[in-house]
Amino acid sequence: MIQINVGTWDRYLRIIVGLVLISLVFWGPKTWWGLIGIVPVLTGIFRYCPAYTVCKISTLGK
Repeated sequence: MIQINVGTWDRYLRIIVGLVLISLVFWGPKTWWGLIGIVPVLTGIFRYCPAYTVCKISTLGK
C-alpha cells in the first residue's frame, strides 16, 4: 500500500499549479509542455509523491 506523504496545503498547491500548467496547452503559448502539469495534479489527487519518498520528506501534520 502506498503511504500518504503530501499534506493538505501542499496538495492544494500542487493541484492549482498543475491545472495552470495544463491550461498552457489551450491558452497562452499553446505548447505541449503544459502537459507536465499532469504530474503535480496526480500527486495532489493521490497525496503521494515519489520524490518525497526518495528524499524522506513528508508535509503531513502530526
